[in-house]
Amino acid sequence: MDLNLSGRRALVTGSSAGLGEATAKLLAAEGATVVVHGRDKDRTEKVAQDIRRAGGTATTVLGDLADDAVAAEVARAAGADGPIDILVNNAGFYRHLSWAEATPDEWRDTYNVNVVSGVRMIQHLVPAMRERGWGRVITIGGGLASQPMNTHPQYNATLAARHNLAVSLARDLKGTGVTSNVVSPGAILVEATKELVTQIGPARGWGNTWEEIQPNAVNALIPNDQERFGDPDEIAGAVAYLCSDYAQYISGATIRVDGGLIRSAF
Repeated sequence: MDLNLSGRRALVTGSSAGLGEATAKLLAAEGATVVVHGRDKDRTEKVAQDIRRAGGTATTVLGDLADDAVAAEVARAAGADGPIDILVNNAGFYRHLSWAEATPDEWRDTYNVNVVSGVRMIQHLVPAMRERGWGRVITIGGGLASQPMNTHPQYNATLAARHNLAVSLARDLKGTGVTSNVVSPGAILVEATKELVTQIGPARGWGNTWEEIQPNAVNALIPNDQERFGDPDEIAGAVAYLCSDYAQYISGATIRVDGGLIRSAF
Protein backbone atom coordinates (compact mmCIF):
# COMPACT_ATOMS: atom_id res chain seq x y z
CA MET A 1 0.00 0.00 0.00
CA ASP A 2 1.37 3.39 -1.03
CA LEU A 3 0.53 5.81 1.75
CA ASN A 4 1.22 8.78 -0.53
CA LEU A 5 3.14 10.84 2.01
CA SER A 6 5.51 12.34 -0.55
CA GLY A 7 5.50 16.11 -0.23
CA ARG A 8 4.22 16.01 3.35
CA ARG A 9 6.29 17.38 6.22
CA ALA A 10 6.08 15.64 9.59
CA LEU A 11 7.29 16.64 13.04
CA VAL A 12 7.65 13.70 15.43
CA THR A 13 8.30 14.89 18.96
CA GLY A 14 10.56 12.79 21.14
CA SER A 15 11.93 10.93 18.12
CA SER A 16 15.57 10.54 19.13
CA ALA A 17 14.82 7.01 20.42
CA GLY A 18 12.13 4.40 20.93
CA LEU A 19 8.67 4.70 19.41
CA GLY A 20 9.37 8.17 18.09
CA GLU A 21 12.50 7.03 16.29
CA ALA A 22 10.68 4.11 14.66
CA THR A 23 7.85 6.43 13.61
CA ALA A 24 10.16 9.04 12.14
CA LYS A 25 12.02 6.41 10.12
CA LEU A 26 8.86 4.83 8.74
CA LEU A 27 7.27 8.15 7.78
CA ALA A 28 10.49 9.04 5.96
CA ALA A 29 10.51 5.67 4.21
CA GLU A 30 6.95 6.42 3.06
CA GLY A 31 8.13 9.65 1.46
CA ALA A 32 7.53 12.31 4.10
CA THR A 33 10.14 14.89 4.99
CA VAL A 34 10.65 14.33 8.71
CA VAL A 35 11.71 16.74 11.42
CA VAL A 36 13.36 14.66 14.15
CA HIS A 37 12.96 16.22 17.58
CA GLY A 38 14.84 15.55 20.78
CA ARG A 39 16.79 17.15 23.59
CA ASP A 40 20.11 15.37 23.07
CA LYS A 41 21.90 16.69 19.98
CA ASP A 42 23.95 13.57 19.21
CA ARG A 43 21.06 11.12 19.55
CA THR A 44 18.71 13.31 17.55
CA GLU A 45 21.19 13.86 14.75
CA LYS A 46 21.98 10.13 14.59
CA VAL A 47 18.32 9.34 13.82
CA ALA A 48 18.28 11.98 11.08
CA GLN A 49 21.52 10.61 9.64
CA ASP A 50 20.06 7.09 9.63
CA ILE A 51 17.07 8.39 7.68
CA ARG A 52 19.26 10.18 5.16
CA ARG A 53 21.49 7.14 4.71
CA ALA A 54 18.37 5.11 3.92
CA GLY A 55 17.43 7.58 1.19
CA GLY A 56 14.96 9.69 3.16
CA THR A 57 14.86 13.38 3.99
CA ALA A 58 15.23 14.57 7.56
CA THR A 59 16.21 17.62 9.58
CA THR A 60 16.52 18.04 13.33
CA VAL A 61 15.21 20.39 15.99
CA LEU A 62 16.19 20.45 19.64
CA GLY A 63 14.40 21.69 22.73
CA ASP A 64 12.45 20.94 25.89
CA LEU A 65 8.75 21.20 25.06
CA ALA A 66 7.89 21.63 28.74
CA ASP A 67 8.97 25.27 28.43
CA ASP A 68 6.67 27.74 26.66
CA ALA A 69 9.38 29.77 24.96
CA VAL A 70 11.42 26.74 23.93
CA ALA A 71 8.37 24.97 22.53
CA ALA A 72 7.55 28.05 20.46
CA GLU A 73 11.08 28.04 19.05
CA VAL A 74 10.88 24.31 18.28
CA ALA A 75 7.66 24.89 16.33
CA ARG A 76 9.20 27.83 14.46
CA ALA A 77 12.37 25.91 13.61
CA ALA A 78 10.42 22.82 12.54
CA GLY A 79 8.48 24.90 10.03
CA ALA A 80 11.42 26.94 8.79
CA ASP A 81 11.75 24.96 5.55
CA GLY A 82 8.03 24.54 4.97
CA PRO A 83 4.77 24.10 6.85
CA ILE A 84 4.22 21.06 9.04
CA ASP A 85 1.44 18.82 7.71
CA ILE A 86 1.75 16.02 10.25
CA LEU A 87 2.27 16.39 14.00
CA VAL A 88 3.02 13.26 15.99
CA ASN A 89 2.86 14.11 19.69
CA ASN A 90 5.01 11.35 21.09
CA ALA A 91 7.28 13.07 23.63
CA GLY A 92 6.68 12.12 27.23
CA PHE A 93 8.18 10.51 30.30
CA TYR A 94 7.34 8.76 33.55
CA ARG A 95 8.98 7.44 36.65
CA HIS A 96 8.02 4.20 38.39
CA LEU A 97 6.53 5.58 41.60
CA SER A 98 3.97 4.41 44.09
CA TRP A 99 1.03 6.54 45.23
CA ALA A 100 3.06 7.44 48.33
CA GLU A 101 6.10 8.43 46.27
CA ALA A 102 4.31 10.45 43.58
CA THR A 103 4.28 13.89 45.18
CA PRO A 104 2.10 16.77 43.95
CA ASP A 105 5.19 18.28 42.32
CA GLU A 106 5.75 15.02 40.46
CA TRP A 107 2.14 15.08 39.27
CA ARG A 108 2.55 18.68 38.04
CA ASP A 109 5.82 17.96 36.24
CA THR A 110 4.47 14.83 34.58
CA TYR A 111 1.31 16.63 33.45
CA ASN A 112 3.31 19.52 32.03
CA VAL A 113 5.59 17.23 30.03
CA ASN A 114 3.04 14.65 28.92
CA VAL A 115 -0.02 16.81 28.33
CA VAL A 116 0.72 20.53 28.14
CA SER A 117 3.75 20.01 25.91
CA GLY A 118 1.52 18.39 23.32
CA VAL A 119 -1.01 21.19 23.68
CA ARG A 120 1.75 23.71 23.00
CA MET A 121 2.65 22.04 19.71
CA ILE A 122 -1.00 21.73 18.70
CA GLN A 123 -1.61 25.41 19.31
CA HIS A 124 1.50 26.41 17.37
CA LEU A 125 1.07 24.13 14.36
CA VAL A 126 -2.56 23.14 13.87
CA PRO A 127 -3.98 26.58 12.96
CA ALA A 128 -1.91 26.57 9.75
CA MET A 129 -3.10 23.03 8.94
CA ARG A 130 -6.66 24.26 9.35
CA GLU A 131 -6.01 27.13 6.94
CA ARG A 132 -4.51 24.79 4.33
CA GLY A 133 -7.38 22.30 4.65
CA TRP A 134 -5.23 19.26 5.34
CA GLY A 135 -3.40 17.94 8.36
CA ARG A 136 -2.85 15.07 10.72
CA VAL A 137 -2.39 15.11 14.49
CA ILE A 138 -1.49 11.77 16.02
CA THR A 139 -1.23 11.52 19.79
CA ILE A 140 0.63 8.56 21.25
CA GLY A 141 -1.40 7.36 24.21
CA GLY A 142 -1.46 4.03 25.99
CA GLY A 143 -3.60 1.31 27.46
CA LEU A 144 -3.03 2.65 30.97
CA ALA A 145 -5.36 5.51 30.03
CA SER A 146 -8.33 3.17 30.33
CA GLN A 147 -6.88 0.31 32.38
CA PRO A 148 -4.57 1.98 34.91
CA MET A 149 -2.16 0.19 37.17
CA ASN A 150 -1.78 0.80 40.89
CA THR A 151 1.73 2.18 40.29
CA HIS A 152 2.90 5.44 38.64
CA PRO A 153 -0.59 6.96 38.97
CA GLN A 154 0.68 10.34 37.77
CA TYR A 155 1.57 8.75 34.42
CA ASN A 156 -1.67 6.77 34.07
CA ALA A 157 -3.66 9.97 34.51
CA THR A 158 -1.68 11.87 31.89
CA LEU A 159 -2.35 9.15 29.33
CA ALA A 160 -6.07 9.52 29.97
CA ALA A 161 -5.72 13.26 29.43
CA ARG A 162 -3.85 12.71 26.16
CA HIS A 163 -6.64 10.48 24.86
CA ASN A 164 -9.26 13.01 25.94
CA LEU A 165 -7.61 16.05 24.39
CA ALA A 166 -7.13 14.24 21.08
CA VAL A 167 -10.86 13.54 20.81
CA SER A 168 -11.74 17.08 21.86
CA LEU A 169 -9.40 18.39 19.16
CA ALA A 170 -11.05 16.16 16.56
CA ARG A 171 -14.42 17.74 17.38
CA ASP A 172 -12.93 21.21 17.09
CA LEU A 173 -11.48 20.35 13.66
CA LYS A 174 -14.83 19.35 12.19
CA GLY A 175 -15.01 20.13 8.49
CA THR A 176 -11.44 21.39 8.19
CA GLY A 177 -9.74 18.43 6.50
CA VAL A 178 -7.53 17.98 9.57
CA THR A 179 -7.90 14.85 11.69
CA SER A 180 -6.88 14.03 15.24
CA ASN A 181 -6.44 10.46 16.45
CA VAL A 182 -4.75 8.39 19.14
CA VAL A 183 -2.45 5.42 18.70
CA SER A 184 -2.50 3.49 21.96
CA PRO A 185 0.43 1.09 22.39
CA GLY A 186 0.57 -1.83 24.73
CA ALA A 187 3.90 -2.87 26.21
CA ILE A 188 6.44 -2.24 23.46
CA LEU A 189 9.92 -3.68 23.60
CA VAL A 190 12.01 -0.55 23.50
CA GLU A 191 15.42 -0.53 25.14
CA ALA A 192 14.16 0.88 28.45
CA THR A 193 11.46 -1.80 28.71
CA LYS A 194 13.92 -4.60 28.12
CA GLU A 195 16.33 -3.16 30.70
CA LEU A 196 13.60 -2.88 33.34
CA VAL A 197 12.23 -6.36 32.78
CA THR A 198 15.73 -7.84 32.77
CA GLN A 199 16.52 -6.13 36.08
CA ILE A 200 13.43 -7.26 37.94
CA GLY A 201 13.07 -10.68 36.31
CA PRO A 202 15.41 -12.79 38.47
CA ALA A 203 13.98 -11.46 41.74
CA ARG A 204 10.45 -12.29 40.57
CA GLY A 205 11.35 -15.83 39.59
CA TRP A 206 11.04 -15.25 35.85
CA GLY A 207 14.49 -16.65 35.07
CA ASN A 208 17.97 -15.32 34.48
CA THR A 209 18.27 -15.08 30.70
CA TRP A 210 16.13 -12.98 28.37
CA GLU A 211 14.80 -16.15 26.73
CA GLU A 212 13.52 -17.30 30.13
CA ILE A 213 12.41 -13.90 31.39
CA GLN A 214 10.43 -12.66 28.40
CA PRO A 215 7.52 -15.18 28.32
CA ASN A 216 7.16 -15.08 32.10
CA ALA A 217 7.19 -11.27 32.11
CA VAL A 218 4.50 -11.20 29.43
CA ASN A 219 2.28 -13.59 31.39
CA ALA A 220 2.77 -11.72 34.66
CA LEU A 221 2.62 -8.12 33.46
CA ILE A 222 0.93 -7.87 30.08
CA PRO A 223 -1.09 -11.00 29.27
CA ASN A 224 -2.24 -10.53 25.69
CA ASP A 225 -3.53 -12.61 22.81
CA GLN A 226 -0.24 -12.47 20.90
CA GLU A 227 1.73 -13.58 23.98
CA ARG A 228 4.61 -11.19 23.42
CA PHE A 229 5.81 -7.62 23.66
CA GLY A 230 5.06 -5.35 20.74
CA ASP A 231 7.64 -3.99 18.33
CA PRO A 232 8.20 -0.24 17.80
CA ASP A 233 7.63 -0.67 14.06
CA GLU A 234 4.12 -1.93 14.78
CA ILE A 235 3.27 1.37 16.43
CA ALA A 236 4.93 3.28 13.62
CA GLY A 237 2.82 1.40 11.09
CA ALA A 238 -0.42 2.48 12.75
CA VAL A 239 0.76 6.09 12.87
CA ALA A 240 1.78 6.03 9.21
CA TYR A 241 -1.62 4.69 8.16
CA LEU A 242 -3.45 7.42 10.09
CA CYS A 243 -1.27 10.00 8.36
CA SER A 244 -2.31 8.80 4.91
CA ASP A 245 -5.21 9.76 2.68
CA TYR A 246 -6.68 6.31 3.34
CA ALA A 247 -7.46 7.46 6.89
CA GLN A 248 -9.26 10.70 6.01
CA TYR A 249 -12.54 9.30 7.40
CA ILE A 250 -10.94 8.42 10.75
CA SER A 251 -10.97 11.16 13.38
CA GLY A 252 -11.41 11.13 17.12
CA ALA A 253 -10.51 7.44 17.16
CA THR A 254 -8.23 5.40 19.38
CA ILE A 255 -6.31 2.70 17.52
CA ARG A 256 -5.08 0.14 20.02
CA VAL A 257 -1.88 -1.67 19.08
CA ASP A 258 -1.49 -3.90 22.10
CA GLY A 259 -1.93 -7.52 21.06
CA GLY A 260 -5.30 -7.62 22.82
CA LEU A 261 -3.99 -6.48 26.21
CA ILE A 262 -6.97 -4.20 26.86
CA ARG A 263 -9.97 -6.45 27.49
CA SER A 264 -12.71 -4.26 26.11
CA ALA A 265 -14.86 -4.18 23.00
CA PHE A 266 -14.98 -0.37 23.09
